[in-house]
Amino acid sequence: MNFIVCVKQVPDPEIPPGKIKLDLEAKRIIFPEGIRPLINPYDERAVELALRLKEKYGGKITILTLGSTGSVGVVKHAISMGADDGILLVDPAFEDSDSFGTAYILTKAIEKMGNYDLILCGRQAADWDEGIVGPIIAENLRLPLVTLVESIEIADKKLKVKRVTLDGYQVFETTLPSMVTVSHEVGRPRLPSGRGIILATRKQVPVWNAKDIGADPSELGLKAARRKLIKLFIPDRERKCQLIGGETPVEAATKLAVKLREVGVI
Repeated sequence: MNFIVCVKQVPDPEIPPGKIKLDLEAKRIIFPEGIRPLINPYDERAVELALRLKEKYGGKITILTLGSTGSVGVVKHAISMGADDGILLVDPAFEDSDSFGTAYILTKAIEKMGNYDLILCGRQAADWDEGIVGPIIAENLRLPLVTLVESIEIADKKLKVKRVTLDGYQVFETTLPSMVTVSHEVGRPRLPSGRGIILATRKQVPVWNAKDIGADPSELGLKAARRKLIKLFIPDRERKCQLIGGETPVEAATKLAVKLREVGVI
C-alpha cells in the first residue's frame, strides 16, 4: 500500500486574537513574531490514520506539502511521527494561488509521484477553513471521495470507510485508489518518538517547482484565482448584559422567557 498525505503549515491556532494584526492595504494577516507555525491539526490526524493503516496493512507513507522552504518543518514533523518520505512544493509562481490553484498544484505533484493507493488530507485547514482542496484533488484525479472519515479497513483492494455524521455515522465501501478527508474523530495523533525526530532531522526532503511537476503557468497564482478577497477585517463584537430578576424563581424565569422571545432566541 502506498499512502500520500497532503499537509499544510498554518499559524498556531492558539495565538491570542489580540496579537494578530492586519495589513489592510495588502489584505494580509500579520502574525506575531517568535511563534512557530504548526502542521494543520486536521492534517496531523490524517497522518495518524495513515500510520495506523501502515501498521496494519504495511506500505509506505509520503508526505506532500505546498508552501515556502520553511514548510519543510511540517514534513519533518510527520516523518518524526513515522511517515517514510516527504516532498516540498516551492515556487514563486505558486504564491497567491487560491484553493483551486492549490489543489491543481498538489494534483500535478501526485500525478508525478504516481503509484498511490490512498490519498489522505485533513477535512479543512485551520486558517481559512474552506475545506475544498481535498475534494477538488479527488475530482481532478477522478477518484472516489469520502469525507469526515473516522476509520478505514482494507480488504480485496477495497476500502470500508466509517464516516462521521451529525447524528451518528455511515459506512461506505469503495475501490482503490481513493481519496479521504479526516477530522478530529480519528483521535489524538501520536507524539514523535526520539528515534523519529533523529531520522526526520537527517532526512533530505526533495523540493519540486512548477517545472518539475509540469504545471501550466496559466493555472497558478493570483491571475488564475477563481475567487477574489474583497475585504479583510476583524469584526467588532459588542456585548451587553441585562439582569432579569423577579420576586420568585418562577417570575424570573417567565420574564427571561419573554425577553428571549422578544430578541428572537426562542
